[in-house]
Amino acid sequence: MAPKSPVSNADRSAKVANAATADAAVPEIDAELVDGYGDEEMAPPGVSRRVRIAALVLSLLGLADSAYLTIAHFEQSILNTTCSTSGAINCTKVTTSAQSHIFGIPVAILGLAFYVAMTAINLPPLWKTSDVRVAWLRLAMAVSGIGFVLYLVYAELFEIKAICEYCTGVHVVTFALFVLIVVTLPSMTQRQPAGWDDGDWEEEPELSPS
Repeated sequence: MAPKSPVSNADRSAKVANAATADAAVPEIDAELVDGYGDEEMAPPGVSRRVRIAALVLSLLGLADSAYLTIAHFEQSILNTTCSTSGAINCTKVTTSAQSHIFGIPVAILGLAFYVAMTAINLPPLWKTSDVRVAWLRLAMAVSGIGFVLYLVYAELFEIKAICEYCTGVHVVTFALFVLIVVTLPSMTQRQPAGWDDGDWEEEPELSPS
């Protein structure tokens, strides 16, 4: 049986150097970063689960209130049994006033349409999209909604001189949604838009002349 050839110190050094090079070539993975992707708080586009749920709940409350006011617009007897009909709080006076129509369209129907759209855009999957256009559209809707609310509040206080309890409920919900959307806008717009490719910004290497 032939004896084993001894391994030289040079061979040992070469093997150690190759192993060190191989280890250096493998990038280290931050365990906290990996865990963060599975964490609900880190879900894109950077808002917590509580924010998404709050936005949806507020939208559903506004939708329910707007739907009730739409029904009450055509069935005034409903408001007579659930809201005061005299004094400063007078739902019937508000919902039958000249200001209850804009361009011939009942304000209640406009509010219902607004909250159908707001509920759709506040669904959790649309809060998690990386397309920043959704965030800007949500903000535009919130701004238009709060602008409409300011007009209606002015009409109630200075023109109709009466307040509707259910209308006020819609106003409060709209204001709360407006604040929530404005506060979360920075974290929404700092995400990369859909279809973004970092490679598009990399310059192609110049070919050296042969």
